[in-house]
Amino acid sequence: MVIHCDLLLRMVYSYTRKQAIEDGNLIDVTEQAKETGFKVPVAVSLNLYERYITPPKGLEGEGQSVTGRLHDLFSMCLLAIQDKQNESRISFQVLFLTKGTPRTLEEVEVVCQCGPDDDMKPCITLMLADDD
Repeated sequence: MVIHCDLLLRMVYSYTRKQAIEDGNLIDVTEQAKETGFKVPVAVSLNLYERYITPPKGLEGEGQSVTGRLHDLFSMCLLAIQDKQNESRISFQVLFLTKGTPRTLEEVEVVCQCGPDDDMKPCITLMLADDD
């Protein structure tokens, strides 16, 4: 039986949650999530954070902030979790204001992945549907 090196390397090496946070591919938002009621560590993908959590230029003065957008994301996530408590991967929709004039709301599919962290403790990762 022949095992190719690239397959063997993939089996031996795994990219940890801690590494992803250190590298900036995941953004730790645990402290903000606690304010909304989460009891486990929460991270969001960099893609979700940059595209939708960070308000687009010009919207900061229109009541749009990272804090407010995270609150909306967490609130919708909690509702989705209540509906599907026994699932580890849940999709839900969130509306984000993407333009000020004219005001444009975009419905975004977000995935909530519930699972163990590197130490096998519960955690949540929020990401766009096409994120890994």
